[in-house]
Amino acid sequence: MPEQSNDYRVVVFGAGGVGKSSLVLRFVKGTFRESYIPTIEDTYRQVISCDKSICTLQITDTTGSHQFPAMQRLSISKGHAFILVYSITSRQSLEELKPIYEQICQIKGDIESIPIMLVGNKNDENQNREVESSDGEAMAKKWKCAFMETSAKMNHNVKELFQELLNLEKRRTVSLQIDGKKSKQQKRKEKLKGKCVVM
Repeated sequence: MPEQSNDYRVVVFGAGGVGKSSLVLRFVKGTFRESYIPTIEDTYRQVISCDKSICTLQITDTTGSHQFPAMQRLSISKGHAFILVYSITSRQSLEELKPIYEQICQIKGDIESIPIMLVGNKNDENQNREVESSDGEAMAKKWKCAFMETSAKMNHNVKELFQELLNLEKRRTVSLQIDGKKSKQQKRKEKLKGKCVVM
């Protein structure tokens, strides 16, 4: 399939079992599965509004293992925005994001203009919490990225996460809301269409 320039590519990274696929599936399909099935790489598409036109939000759900460094590099180089997921029940999963973040910096160069979201998932499992919200916030501040805690299971902050990520995009206007409203300029153009003007 040829790549379309109006695709907006979001790449989801994180250790195995932190709930990357659960977040993506909850967002795209509204479903949640209890069982854990490791992902190699899946891509989901969702239609969104982009610069007043419609484009495809392409979400790449990557593998949690480090077996595929080439795939990881490719995902980073093609990605427009990144979601880095850890589980609040595993400090290790937060640590495992560091090399990925460093690689994004390395490949993308200036990351100030790139939407990156650090996400603490599974905040429905507070009793097993190993990473405090303040730790997540501190890491996000250090990485100059946004931070949010989510629960794919309870559907907490899932849509907000993707909307917030799109709000971080400065180079174009991307939104989950597809509004069919036409700008005044477009309306005027259409009004003038088909009218002959004698000079």
